[in-house]
Amino acid sequence: MSGTITPIDEMTLSGTKGKITVTTVDQPYGPKSESVASIGISLKADATEPEWKVHIPKANIAQVIEALQKAEKEL
Repeated sequence: MSGTITPIDEMTLSGTKGKITVTTVDQPYGPKSESVASIGISLKADATEPEWKVHIPKANIAQVIEALQKAEKEL
């Protein structure tokens, strides 16, 4: 992954010593690629690279938030 990474927030992954990180990534796939929000999951607190991550384009963020709020109600 290339591009500039800007940290937004970091929180403890419930039930583990891991963490959830939220960043933005400018040009993640090279020049002229669309910037994204990135959510990373690390199972270890000192991990330098998340085991899982997802990139969400700006156009999809509101819909993903809405879906996560629905999922939260179902849990």
